[in-house]
Amino acid sequence: MRWLYSALWWFAMPLVLLRLWRRGRQEPGYRAHVAERLGFYPRLPDPQARFIWVHAVSVGETRAAEPLVDALLSRYPDCKILLTCMTATGRATGAQVFGKHGARVVQSFLPYDTGWMCSRFLRHFRPLACILMETEVWPNLIRQCRRHDVPVMLANARLSERSLRRGQRFASLLRPAAEAIDVVGAQSDGDARRLLAFGARHVEVTGSLKFDVQPPMQVVERGREWKRALGERKVLLCASTREGEEVLILDALAKLGRPDWLTVIVPRHPQRFDEVAALIRARGLRLRRRSELAQDFAVEDVDVVLGDSMGEMFAYYALSDVSFIGGSLLPLGGQNLIEALALGKPVLIGEHTFNFLRITEEAVADGAAVRVGDAVELLRQWSILIAEPDRIDEMAQAALSFAQRHQGATDRSLVLLAPLLERAHARR
Repeated sequence: MRWLYSALWWFAMPLVLLRLWRRGRQEPGYRAHVAERLGFYPRLPDPQARFIWVHAVSVGETRAAEPLVDALLSRYPDCKILLTCMTATGRATGAQVFGKHGARVVQSFLPYDTGWMCSRFLRHFRPLACILMETEVWPNLIRQCRRHDVPVMLANARLSERSLRRGQRFASLLRPAAEAIDVVGAQSDGDARRLLAFGARHVEVTGSLKFDVQPPMQVVERGREWKRALGERKVLLCASTREGEEVLILDALAKLGRPDWLTVIVPRHPQRFDEVAALIRARGLRLRRRSELAQDFAVEDVDVVLGDSMGEMFAYYALSDVSFIGGSLLPLGGQNLIEALALGKPVLIGEHTFNFLRITEEAVADGAAVRVGDAVELLRQWSILIAEPDRIDEMAQAALSFAQRHQGATDRSLVLLAPLLERAHARR
């Protein structure tokens, strides 16, 4: 099965590269560093550098990796971090999040999953160990790690029932890859159970690294300044919305006329900013884009602010009174609600949260979050909350307590990783 999989990669490569180039029309980052995706890399300034390799496919995984990368750099001062991703936005996020470390964090795109390209990658960087974030199980990559004696850890790992069923349909390809992973740090007991059923061997529950992410205080304070500029006006944040959700929210909002609160919508994918702006204008709602606003956040005559900036998600959370988490009104699995909880923000979330099912259910049970069935109920629950400030305060405190109680995944992940790095150091 793996040979067929590899052959399909090679046959599809022209189409893959064509799609990459077309996507680069909207996101120029996809037309940069294309050679890296094929296994060709510039000469290293320090050929003797010792890399701990962390693969974070896109934005969410890159942000989740921050506490782990910071801890690795502190604990292993003789090492650098090789940070790979697959998306242009993931690479841009890596530059924002890890620029503070300078040359100690080196970024690259991961090559496509062919044995030849992955082998070139491993020979070039010679990493001590590979840390795959969350759900990244690539058959050829993991096989080449075995061949090159690079131990593999799956960190912050999660696997939904839906993904397990899908993976089991390709068990002859994916199960050997899962079995070859040296150690897995699962986010929850349920994830651990499903990962074991998938074929992983050494699985421990470490919790979610996202609870250990420290909000950048400069960005948080920016959001608080915006909030002060608004005075008493309430703010509903719709964070990480996905295609199809904005239409539902805006239609429900337009039916209310011109509410006295401010709605802030931050689409999950930057390439959709212009599309969402057009949707807002089409409904007669008064729009300002974050990119058009000065720091005074003057939006008195505005119904909706479009969050079309990068690196300011924590500012938007700090600005809000209540945060709706996108990807959950439609069957898309939901997005990360932990950042909102960490800032003590009451959360509204839809029914479709299989990507964050346990955390969502626990947050709802703890009184930090409320589920909504559709966009109309979203605005109804929001109206109820702003009419009951004491309840908002109670949910805010529950959110903070919930987030603090779930911290510690970084230290538990380092305990699992330490034996792999010790053996790798000894071999080198």
